[in-house]
Amino acid sequence: MNSTTLTGFVLECSGIRKKFGDLVAVDGVGFHIAPGETYGLLGPNGAGKTTTISIIAGLLERDAGEVSIAGEVMNPQSTAAKRHVGLVPQDLAIYPDLDARENLRFFGKLYGMRGAELNQRVDEVLEIIELRDRASDRSEEYSGGMKRRLNIGIGLLHRPTLLILDEPTVGVDPQSRNAILESVEQLGEQGMAVLYTTHYMEEAERLCDRIGIIDQGTIRAEGTQQELVQLVGQRDRVRLVATGNLTAGAAALGNLADVDESAVTADGIDLIVKAAHNRLPEILAAATRTGVSVAGVDVDTANLEALFLHLTGRALRE
Repeated sequence: MNSTTLTGFVLECSGIRKKFGDLVAVDGVGFHIAPGETYGLLGPNGAGKTTTISIIAGLLERDAGEVSIAGEVMNPQSTAAKRHVGLVPQDLAIYPDLDARENLRFFGKLYGMRGAELNQRVDEVLEIIELRDRASDRSEEYSGGMKRRLNIGIGLLHRPTLLILDEPTVGVDPQSRNAILESVEQLGEQGMAVLYTTHYMEEAERLCDRIGIIDQGTIRAEGTQQELVQLVGQRDRVRLVATGNLTAGAAALGNLADVDESAVTADGIDLIVKAAHNRLPEILAAATRTGVSVAGVDVDTANLEALFLHLTGRALRE
């Protein structure tokens, strides 16, 4: 394990700011990650996650703020800090005409690994990502989940202090997804710091020790799951599976007593409601009056997804 800072954190960032023209993509973002901790960075599309990750990984210059990895200042020119980082991008970064072992050896050499050290580490990584029995098959023949696991393996080769996983389970089957999640859990147990982004709330709930919710370029809330859920209080999430005039329905429902948030979703309307079970008859009647036809109702007690909707006005997968 590489050394960390005197504060004990692998990653420390504060006041990160980045503009693209008139657009402020990231505005004062800051958080830290300790050894063995998995930190979830959650936000809707366009919230600033990708820009933040790119700055932390040294791929993009920031306009302001500070970033350090294991005590080394990170910027696009910082080779010392980049040695501590393993980046697994959402877009696959593998060569389809090479097999798993050849891909790993190629990237290992880019990391400066050679000889017996490289061969041993390739074998170790193949075990971690459960591809040893398919190591000689060209990666273009792999399933989506196998390609994702190989992508993660490449990021692990040089034993990084901080592993950045940007939506690593997108488009994979349930079995491969579970294998990826198990691998991430094991990495945390072994002391690796992990920065994890996902569009699946259940992944964040399963993996993350702490979570930061980012929206419009700022961290809106941060803490453990328990700490974050407490921010919602006793409010529940109500999901209406519905058709019709959803925009008018959401607006009308948002004006009801004890309804704090109302948002149109892909298949209906989501609400944040105090003591929802006591308010359901009124909610359904108001929806009908505005031309909304409700086919189903689902009520969730206060949870992380309810907080996310409360803070951003959108569901995580939107």
